[in-house]
Amino acid sequence: MNKSIVGLAAAATLSLALVTSPAIAAKRVLLKVPVWFGTHLTGLGSTPKWLAEHVNVASGGSVKLKIYEPGKLLPPKEILESVSKGQVNAGWTTPGYHTGLLGQKGAIFSAVPFGPDAPEFLAWVYYGDGRKLWQETYDKAGYNVHSIPCSILAPETSGWFSKPIDKPEDLQGLRMRFFGLGALVMEKMGVSTSLLSSKEIFPALEKGAIDATEFSMPAIDKLLGFHKILKYNYFPGWHQPATMFDLIINKDTWNKMNKQQQGVLEMGCKAAMLDGLALGESIQFPEMKKNAERGVENRYWSDEMLGQFRAKWDEVVAEESKQDPEFKRIYDNLQTFRADYKLWNEWAFLPRPGTVRSGGK
Repeated sequence: MNKSIVGLAAAATLSLALVTSPAIAAKRVLLKVPVWFGTHLTGLGSTPKWLAEHVNVASGGSVKLKIYEPGKLLPPKEILESVSKGQVNAGWTTPGYHTGLLGQKGAIFSAVPFGPDAPEFLAWVYYGDGRKLWQETYDKAGYNVHSIPCSILAPETSGWFSKPIDKPEDLQGLRMRFFGLGALVMEKMGVSTSLLSSKEIFPALEKGAIDATEFSMPAIDKLLGFHKILKYNYFPGWHQPATMFDLIINKDTWNKMNKQQQGVLEMGCKAAMLDGLALGESIQFPEMKKNAERGVENRYWSDEMLGQFRAKWDEVVAEESKQDPEFKRIYDNLQTFRADYKLWNEWAFLPRPGTVRSGGK
């Protein structure tokens, strides 16, 4: 009888261990993750590396991410299509680099000119309709991927120039590297834009192929050496008040994973959001000080220039909404959320100069 009790206890203990530790019994998953940016770009490309390190530990080996630097496994521009087809099972990117495949509506999930800052963007994505619309954009375009929002940057600088830009006419004829929906605004300002990769920008500036550039934040731009050629760095980042990235996983791979494995990736990406934002915010001001010592002039756009950018952005929205009903649907959803969020934003935070509160008492 005692032997039977001991045997039953041992069996129950083993069963409990298997039930409470499903990762042990789960089939291990290796996600090969080509990334858009080099992991040496701290605060930008470093996030997927951070994600891999922490998920690999937290999953107990049930899920492993292996990061491939840009071009090592496949060219960054092929990430979305390759993941969809199952040629690789995952990738780290942002929809704004895939507008040729998704249309300009995809860029809304990357960064919106004069749009939400990081807290508001996160609120819309996680607790508004943002993430649902984000996934729908991939689905309706026919891409077999599961998207997990996986990093966010606070504002970027809005351009490096060789001379001061005091009036709209100073932009006429410039050739400039520019990202996302903001590039459509710059085109309307008379700028010829191109979307060069991080490795291509400095050589293009050296050879005179482009006259100006934007890329990211001061600490990241420093790594690319812009300060060696261009001496006027403009703020604020009207074109990218916040920028989001996602981990995309082939849907067949995702559906074969168990709930625990999926949960580790979801929580890992939320943690990566926090880490990327905090890191990015912590490393900019030292570089702004160093830029001043290097002879770089940090400049803030005049009210006139910001007004011109805003007016051209309104034109872009009207045009894109007319051309693509899905762009209008997504953008209108964001604007509805922002109209409601505005009440909280105006009352809860210290005012900016000229703020007029609306609603309430």
